[in-house]
Amino acid sequence: MSERELILGCIREDRDCQLEVFQRYSGKMLSVCLRYARHQMEAEDILQDAFIKVFDNLEKFQHKGSFEGWIRRIVVNTALKNFQKSSVKNERIGLEDYEDQALEPEVISNMGEKEILKLISQLPDGYRHVFNLYVIEGYSHKEIGELLSIGESTSRSQLVKARKILKNQILKLQMIFL
Repeated sequence: MSERELILGCIREDRDCQLEVFQRYSGKMLSVCLRYARHQMEAEDILQDAFIKVFDNLEKFQHKGSFEGWIRRIVVNTALKNFQKSSVKNERIGLEDYEDQALEPEVISNMGEKEILKLISQLPDGYRHVFNLYVIEGYSHKEIGELLSIGESTSRSQLVKARKILKNQILKLQMIFL
């Protein structure tokens, strides 16, 4: 079944089409949710909420750009709204204890995707969200500011701090493995 036929079936509330759309895209979208959530169950809740929004708003999809990209945007926005409702939104972390040292390139090149994503997941929520939106999703600092209701300079600052934390986490791993 083509993507267009699946979308039309979902608009008609055909459960088989909805299941097919969910099965096609839920794996990739769960990965997106995991980057924004604090744990697996929260990511699954975000995914479920996002797919409800996808199915409720399918008539608004204009077939401009990819369907997967449209779903991703809904997933990211749902994850961010979930974050904005949470009580840990204003979590802060001090950077005083982090020294700025050089990284050995081979340490990063020897890391797998799971290890890198695990390091990213350990960032404080605000830093993690800005890092994900800027580095992985490709949003500008202006767009991030609008999405998170923060200033562009705050977005830049949080990205710098997130990178510094990640660098120091990788340095610690480098010390262990050298």
